[in-house]
Amino acid sequence: MENYRECSKKVKDVSLQELRDRLAEFARVRGWDQYHSPRNLLLALVGEVGELSEIFQWKGEVEKGLPNWSRDDKEHLEEELSDVLLYLVQLADVCGLDLGQAALTKILKNAQKYPVLNPTSTT
Repeated sequence: MENYRECSKKVKDVSLQELRDRLAEFARVRGWDQYHSPRNLLLALVGEVGELSEIFQWKGEVEKGLPNWSRDDKEHLEEELSDVLLYLVQLADVCGLDLGQAALTKILKNAQKYPVLNPTSTT
């Protein structure tokens, strides 16, 4: 695996497949993949969602773009969001699911379930 500095370079778009592959390699070389059952990954994911929730717990409503947040607070949020995403990608992988395709399919299903309403014309 590349070193931290190479991995932390800004990349325009990262695919779910690249994340999946990097996570699998990261776990494999450390011998962690033996612990990555669907149940264990789900429980880890739930724990990370809890940590993410704590960031917002007492803030009330927060403006889009987080204009009043410090750089450190935004960095902490990035880290917790990343933890949630990474566990979700790993969970889909060990379950043999294509998360990207599943998400696109779900968007299409939601579009059918919740069609665009025609705005009422005013005359």
